[in-house]
Amino acid sequence: MNSTMSMSANRPDFVQPIVNQTVPLGRDATFTCVVRNLSGYRIGWVKTDSKAIQAIHDHVITHNPRVWVSTTDQSTWNLHIKNVQEEDRGQYMCQINTDPMKSQTGYLDVVIPPDIINEDTSSDMMVPEGESVRLSCKAKGYPQPHITWRREDNEDIILKDPSGAKERVSTHEGEDLKLTRLSRNEMGAYLCIASNGIPPSVSKRIIINVHFHPVIQVPNQLVGAPFDTNVSLECYVEAYPKPIIYWEKKKDEMLVSNEKYEIQTEIRSQFETKMTLRVKNFHRSDMGTYKCNAKNSVGGVESSIRLYEITGATKYPYIVDEDDMEHVEKDNNHKDENNKGYSFYPKHANNANKANNSTKLSPNRSFILHYRSYGRTLFTSSTIIVTASVTKFLINL
Repeated sequence: MNSTMSMSANRPDFVQPIVNQTVPLGRDATFTCVVRNLSGYRIGWVKTDSKAIQAIHDHVITHNPRVWVSTTDQSTWNLHIKNVQEEDRGQYMCQINTDPMKSQTGYLDVVIPPDIINEDTSSDMMVPEGESVRLSCKAKGYPQPHITWRREDNEDIILKDPSGAKERVSTHEGEDLKLTRLSRNEMGAYLCIASNGIPPSVSKRIIINVHFHPVIQVPNQLVGAPFDTNVSLECYVEAYPKPIIYWEKKKDEMLVSNEKYEIQTEIRSQFETKMTLRVKNFHRSDMGTYKCNAKNSVGGVESSIRLYEITGATKYPYIVDEDDMEHVEKDNNHKDENNKGYSFYPKHANNANKANNSTKLSPNRSFILHYRSYGRTLFTSSTIIVTASVTKFLINL
């Protein structure tokens, strides 16, 4: 019996379990099998799913040139796999040829960074405004990558349901992104980002261009100015594809920058442009209608601005206290020495008080000045803040 116990104690055994390996595609992997009391027994390596013998003791059996073995002091046995590939993924067994056989296993997981499948992924596209589009993004890798969409400019993605309700999101998860009834504000670059926890994540940039008929907005269609001044006319153009934009005064007479005109173009976005025409040293011959034109492959549009002379001095001023509509009044008899402005007094001040400035306006009061020019029916308003206690204040118009 003692002899049997002695033989059992001297039989080979494993010292520690095999450590599982997770290795990126193309890297090297090593399984280590540590045994004691190996004596005359032998070590074998087997890939369990295919039952393919990899090596017996220090001899490589497989025809895979990337597999080799090493050992130290007859107790540590290593199975090496160079430049691991997907087919190397699986379970590997270290065996001792005892009777019965002893074995332990370790798992090799080959992970693969994500990669966009271009042939299955949407590319740049041009879409008419109001139409819908579905973007698709496919990726491969191990584990299977997940897809996230976002806009390159960090603006929200607008999702619409069949009822027309909108939801604004910074990102959208899933292989498909449906953009319904596209507007011009949704054009731009969309990023399809594939990630699976194995760096690096990858992305594809898909540009959505929304084409539409040019639109012109004119802040002021009537612009007046005195002669011998410089006058600026403005119009704002929205269009895509990029339009041809120009000013004209007479039919088919395109204006260019010269000693009379200065033309400025400011690109505000992919589809927005501000156009400014500066008329220098405004004279009678410059009066009339100016046209702002925009044309692209979808269509064309024009908008008119009439430039006229403002004559005479400003008149009809009156002032209103924001807190008390009856607080102040205009004193037509107290114009300034140059006859260009008006003094305003508290409403309750009598003539004597006006003469000696004995009635004061409270400090930090806010007033609204209303005035209009000769030939105009609309009043212009300006806010005035009185920051100190004063008896009157003078408005130069």
